[in-house]
Amino acid sequence: MDDTAPGPVLAYQDKKFMSSADARPLRILAEYLEPMERFEDLRVSDTIVVMGSARFLPRNVAEERLAVARRDGGDVARAEATLRMSRYYEEARLLAKRLTDWSKGLERARKRFVVCTGGGPGIMEAANRGASEARGINIGLNIALPLEQHENPYITRELAFQFHYFFMRKFWFVYLAKAIVIFPGGFGTLDEFFEILTLDQTQKLKKQIPIVLYGTEYWDKVIDFQALVDFGTIDEKDLTLFHRVDSVDDAFEVITRELAEKSLQHPGGTL
Repeated sequence: MDDTAPGPVLAYQDKKFMSSADARPLRILAEYLEPMERFEDLRVSDTIVVMGSARFLPRNVAEERLAVARRDGGDVARAEATLRMSRYYEEARLLAKRLTDWSKGLERARKRFVVCTGGGPGIMEAANRGASEARGINIGLNIALPLEQHENPYITRELAFQFHYFFMRKFWFVYLAKAIVIFPGGFGTLDEFFEILTLDQTQKLKKQIPIVLYGTEYWDKVIDFQALVDFGTIDEKDLTLFHRVDSVDDAFEVITRELAEKSLQHPGGTL
């Protein structure tokens, strides 16, 4: 008998099985349990979630691209639009820095109101960057996608996650959130924004989360909220589910005021 022959593979080490449809519940459970363990290890109680486009650039990069477009006969109009929208990158970066500075002055036993993003480029990178510039830990809930979504370099290493399932990633966005800021974004941002609004509208959230919609020029063109009221598909009071702001100062004031009133005495959070 050959004593060197390999024995049976442990089920949880069987890559073929773990990648199969039969093992899907195990993969889902892993995306619930593994983040929970890491959050507890680093004593993270709750978060401020920042969402927005993955396509926005830092101002200096946008300025360089515009200069190149003008010099080389490129798409100047597109480069000018990119530069205009870079304001949101810079403002997300500053807001995250200010919120992190503020949160670091709170209790020391637990980490409160940690900046959390989707972990990718654009607005996500800006918010992680601002938090890291304030020397605070920050979270990136990344997801495997064919385009755009690569991990940005500013996420705290121990709090960089990679998800397969969108719904588990969304769960972790909301589960620890005590405030959510929505910057201009595309389909993904709209999906996340409306799902959070739906949870709030239908009272599925067991906590009060201030939802801040940032950038009135953008959102006024993209979504006609009043039309939803006029057509009778939402109630007038549903427009009070979120705050509309257009500056870092206003966003910071709304978020810190709401957190002081509703969350400071209540660590953690649940759906």
